[in-house]
Amino acid sequence: MAGLADLVSKTLTTPHPLDRYLELISPTLTVRALRAEITHVRRSAVGSVTLTLRPNRKGAAEHLAGQYVQIGVVIDGVRHTRCYSPVHAQGRRDRHIELTIKAHPGGLVSQYLNEEAVPGMVVDLTPAAGVFHLPEHRPDRIVLISGGSGITPVLSMLRTLANEGYRGQVLFLHYNRSPEWVPHRTELEAIAMQHSNFRVEFRYPELQRDPNFGYDELESLAPWFAQAQTFLCGPGGLMKAVRTVYEAENLSDRLHMEEFTLAVAPVDPASAEGEITFSDSAVTTDNTGATLLEQAESAGLTPEYGCRMGICFSCTAVKRSGCTRNLRTGELDSDPDQPIQLCINAAVGDVDIAI
Repeated sequence: MAGLADLVSKTLTTPHPLDRYLELISPTLTVRALRAEITHVRRSAVGSVTLTLRPNRKGAAEHLAGQYVQIGVVIDGVRHTRCYSPVHAQGRRDRHIELTIKAHPGGLVSQYLNEEAVPGMVVDLTPAAGVFHLPEHRPDRIVLISGGSGITPVLSMLRTLANEGYRGQVLFLHYNRSPEWVPHRTELEAIAMQHSNFRVEFRYPELQRDPNFGYDELESLAPWFAQAQTFLCGPGGLMKAVRTVYEAENLSDRLHMEEFTLAVAPVDPASAEGEITFSDSAVTTDNTGATLLEQAESAGLTPEYGCRMGICFSCTAVKRSGCTRNLRTGELDSDPDQPIQLCINAAVGDVDIAI
């Protein structure tokens, strides 16, 4: 009896075992874990799905327009997490979260949710985070530029401005392959009709890698863009084209960017040197030049990760020794005992990582 009493006492006083019992009643009923139930699934645009989530905790849906959340799903017995930007307006009253997720080729989680998501499904959730968002004090003029699935954070910004009755000038410029691929296109057109100070434009370039973006087009759409704050999210080609214009006009300080892919130059395996030691796992492998996250996975390890593009910091681990290169900035770091992000760092010679 004493053993049974101890077991009951432990169950009622230890959060994690208690969560396991509560899950038998309802998957969203937990003491510590933040989760959300999918309440609505809508597939109105080609190649994407829109999910409405009901979090299990008050305040979990709070976000600044442009930020992201992480959601986790179990696929074939393995839990995977990814970052997605809510598309609903900041300060949504029903405290639900709306996500529009494009099915990326080879994207395990995005493909799964596009094909399998149904009302009643429960996903893990983290609070909103990220520095890409509308400032608290709204600028007098705003330019929102996006391409493909990069529409999600700037759509949240546009919806927020519309809900607030924003009186400044707004240009919303979106690139996609064709009209049927643009999520929420009907709503975007309606916002433009309802707000005379909002201009919504779509572009459908024949080649997705060539957005045909330039100074002349931006000047024709928003002659005031030099006085605006610009928020940009999209594929590498579009990001580069916009950045080039703003750098030429000395407006880099007015351009705020969020990348949804990690664009890095491929590494020639023949040029990679040294070994990578994952000391906590007693595993050593030859350095291939790939990211530390990819090399850990190739070595049979399963480090935690989320976005795989240096945004969410889920894959942060301590580099005990050696030199690494940040694949986004090109910067080298040879200081010992430093936390680094595995998904955007590669080894330069011998490196010891504490995983």
